[in-house]
Amino acid sequence: MLAAHLTQLDDGLPPGMAEALTVVDGVDDTLTRGLARPGEPDAAAWAALAAAVGGTPLAEPAAEAVRAATTGALTDAHLAVLAGARAALLGAAHDALLNRLDEALHRSRSPWAAAPPDSAAGSRSDAEPSGSSSDTEPSGSPPDDSPGRAGARAWLHELALAGWRGADHELLSGVAAPVEAALAVPALRRLAVLLDGLAAELRTGTAADPARVPARRWADLWARAVLLAAGAADETAPPEPVSGRLLPLGVDLHEHDTAFQAQVHAVFEPAGGGTVRLVRVSVAAAKVATIVGPAGWRLLEAYPVLLKALAERRSVTVTDMPAHGGDLRWVDERAALGDPADPFATARVLLADATAAATPPLQRHPAAIAEPVLAEGRVTRDGDGALLVDLGGRAIPLATDRLPAAGPLTPALLATTTACLGLLRWDDGRWLLQPLAVRATVKKQTVEAHNGDWACGVTDAKVAKAEARAGDAVAVLRERAGRLLRR
Repeated sequence: MLAAHLTQLDDGLPPGMAEALTVVDGVDDTLTRGLARPGEPDAAAWAALAAAVGGTPLAEPAAEAVRAATTGALTDAHLAVLAGARAALLGAAHDALLNRLDEALHRSRSPWAAAPPDSAAGSRSDAEPSGSSSDTEPSGSPPDDSPGRAGARAWLHELALAGWRGADHELLSGVAAPVEAALAVPALRRLAVLLDGLAAELRTGTAADPARVPARRWADLWARAVLLAAGAADETAPPEPVSGRLLPLGVDLHEHDTAFQAQVHAVFEPAGGGTVRLVRVSVAAAKVATIVGPAGWRLLEAYPVLLKALAERRSVTVTDMPAHGGDLRWVDERAALGDPADPFATARVLLADATAAATPPLQRHPAAIAEPVLAEGRVTRDGDGALLVDLGGRAIPLATDRLPAAGPLTPALLATTTACLGLLRWDDGRWLLQPLAVRATVKKQTVEAHNGDWACGVTDAKVAKAEARAGDAVAVLRERAGRLLRR
């Protein structure tokens, strides 16, 4: 069935998408060079951006911001408009791809519902990734002239003027002050982590290979930070409490030098009946570069119920869990472990009829598409040796570069796969399947491996032995931090 659905995706790009991405590429090139001395190619790129949003409410402010960008009169407000126009183009591309995917999978999706104007005042302005360490923050957001936001806007402005190639040590070190100020405000921690991560990537990326610049990624991070610093929000209404049974499908692990996040994709059955929904639960923690691989799970020990559910493949009963659309803001005290729940059985029985949630505005980006599917078929290799799932008439590449070091999935294991629970993603002009869990045949035995298997500790003897030899980086850092605090 999945093969028949996916065949519908082989019709090339949606109309207008190639042109939109070309405009975005032009803008990203100008950010690489910097806006301090805009040349003729820069002016043309920004003019194309203004023309692309000419039929939208952004038309007039975008035209004014482009004039400022090309005449040296750029302000923080102009930068926010330019970042918003770029995000709008990528958001339109996201919507076109997601609509095509929903049609192919026959997946229903709830429409995005904007909150009424009177609810915005009491909302959380900088919505954290659901379930992150700031989920206990008050709902009110700091004013736009708060030190955290003001410092972030000033640093992002300087960065845009210098460009990725002109970002020197002094500029990148200057991020410390706005990061510290933002970390002091729970509602701005997402912005703080984003600024810190962007500066770290610029520092290591330009030092490692100055000629190679991941322009799209750095522009994405910069634009998101600009919008957050300007007060943009994904959610404009208080969360809705939900109760019911959560059936995890798999966990997508995001590992970075400065952060570790586990994003659980699950099916949610509301208490008392109702529409079965696809939801996500995200828990995250800041970290340092020396914490790598399975040690990242140690940073999430504040969520024992969720971690145990992943490690033991069990359902979870939640009571009055805050929810924004398809994102549950995890509160471990409102969750209780349930019965064993086989993710593959959940996918076969419930996934096809589950309703997906609308994508929040700030997450509308082609690279953010991550739709859970069950693919059953043998894994083969193409002429270059890359792994593909053969679905009988349609083969889809496996995103082996997305396999996390904190989980048991490996390319060797994927090569023996007969069934894969994963996320359909759009990457570099094609659809890929990112594995979250696999059922494979090893030495004539059927085995299963899930990204969440090591949530409560490594279960692979060889990996556990290597971890023991390397030492517990989290414990060492906590012990040293304790010494410093006691002095």
